[in-house]
Amino acid sequence: MDSIRLEDLTWVDIGKKIQSGYKTVVFGLGSSEQHGPHLPEKTDSLLAETITNRVALKLENALQAPTIRIGCSDHHLDFPGTISLKSSTLKAVITDYIISLVNHRFTKIILIPFHGGNFKPTADAIAELAPKYPNVKILGITDLDKFVTELIRPSIDTGLSKEEAGIHAGENETSMVLATESKFVRKDRFTEGFLGELGKEEINKLFKDGLISLTDIGVLGDPRSATAEKGEIYLQNIVDFLIREIQITL
Repeated sequence: MDSIRLEDLTWVDIGKKIQSGYKTVVFGLGSSEQHGPHLPEKTDSLLAETITNRVALKLENALQAPTIRIGCSDHHLDFPGTISLKSSTLKAVITDYIISLVNHRFTKIILIPFHGGNFKPTADAIAELAPKYPNVKILGITDLDKFVTELIRPSIDTGLSKEEAGIHAGENETSMVLATESKFVRKDRFTEGFLGELGKEEINKLFKDGLISLTDIGVLGDPRSATAEKGEIYLQNIVDFLIREIQITL
């Protein structure tokens, strides 16, 4: 099978690819958490998998390692189904994961989180491991504010407000899931969520009292104008952004 996903391949084929120059490996970090009444719990992991695969395909001689599918989601635990890791647990998982990849002689390891709670553990793990492996480039997308700004920018370009685009199950994220696996989207449940300003006070409240303290349906944004066509544009945009960020660092 001609695939860049490690889990699709045998160890023999992976070894041959590494020997032939596939020394870069990319993997995403998602979550299993509520995404309102209309999106599946796997939304972040689904998008992390999709986006990471596209990034790896655009990079030269890169393979894709399996997505870490559980993240730090304590602020979603009021909604049934969410599974959350402690930050220390996720950091430990990332650490063991990277050590395994270093063992297989990858020389560039790239981490792409697609869930806000995973950005700091990702940054902490990289900061701790990078000095231990000076001959390996270990890098990640760790600027959450910059990532979110770029993620919703094309939504705003269509005339939506940043509040409507949303940062959780709003128009932006819903459009991307429609473009990826629309069968999991409950269009009959599209309902506007919290559309107020997300300032420092609101963010602190969100993490202290849970997302339910801002929205009883678990949505930050308004999914009602979401479409698969827009979602494909958003996916292409964030992949291009990630490629630029990675090339600057490499």
